[in-house]
Amino acid sequence: MRASLILTLLLSASLSAESRLGATDGVAAIRLHRSGVDVRWENKVGRALSELAILSVAREHDQPYEWSLHEMEAIAVGLDPAAIDVVRNRKPLVGIGDKETTIIQLARDIGGHRVRAETYSRALTTFSEAILVDIVSLMGQYAATATRLSAVNQQLPPGWKQFLPLPFTPPADIRADSRSRLTLIRTAASAAAMPPPLYSRGMAPEGTGPQQIARHAGGLQSLQASVGRPLIDVAALVTARAHDQQYDWTMTEIAAQKDGVSAATIDVIRSGKPTTGLGEKEATVIEFGRELFGKHYVSADVYARALRQFGERDLVDLVGVMAQHADEAAVLTAFDQQLPAGQKALLP
Repeated sequence: MRASLILTLLLSASLSAESRLGATDGVAAIRLHRSGVDVRWENKVGRALSELAILSVAREHDQPYEWSLHEMEAIAVGLDPAAIDVVRNRKPLVGIGDKETTIIQLARDIGGHRVRAETYSRALTTFSEAILVDIVSLMGQYAATATRLSAVNQQLPPGWKQFLPLPFTPPADIRADSRSRLTLIRTAASAAAMPPPLYSRGMAPEGTGPQQIARHAGGLQSLQASVGRPLIDVAALVTARAHDQQYDWTMTEIAAQKDGVSAATIDVIRSGKPTTGLGEKEATVIEFGRELFGKHYVSADVYARALRQFGERDLVDLVGVMAQHADEAAVLTAFDQQLPAGQKALLP
């Protein structure tokens, strides 16, 4: 872990049942250093720089829905348009403020799976330890949101402009009402509600976005009862491998071995080998995760295959496991979390 970040929680070489499926011990230790504010709405860097952090993450994930809504909000709360342009077009970090430069470079380094010492030192000097943890926590949250949105191919409603240039054409397998791959679920309250005002806490258009995705989830206990812990471990391992996250991989592999995930399956994920010879469900989870994090979208045929095997609820929950570990990867990578003393690294 970065030398300047003093741990207030002892790390353990083993994971509890909860931490296998959610936050790891290392992430919990780091998050104890937050300032205590709501990092989305009350971040001490202010709304404009908070939106810049979110946009920077959306750019790293090529996430058009997240980018487009937050670009509109960023402009409304006064973010420098020049900073937005630098992020959107991946331009050199010149002509913008020091704080803006620091946030963008931090997001780029996290996206590259390694935060350089100079980037970390600059961020720590610019923001202080607690505020830096707040910023990275916000980035992690929106890495998780980007994961969920991309998995279900969430598109903007008709007539809403998409502002992010993409290196791919999003698949066309979306439903007209939800504008995603998911069936539309309306609650009694949402059916009667007026459209939310733009730049508010209810920013996503009704029927779309993270809240709509969440309506399909059953939760971790439901997922464990339905698909079993080994497949949950596989989803977590695929995510850790895609992010080259040594701490998360090693601690999750230890749990996976105890849960009965085969050495062959672990080796396929670790080494990036073809999934030939694995069970159908294991192979599908691995290929789904590889596309999601490697291409930033999931092809229509891979999504359809996963849907047939798991159904909407379990598939949304499996994506939720991947999203949680994408969140953790951002935090662990930013603060260079090392393994407990004596624990061998299991990821090359």
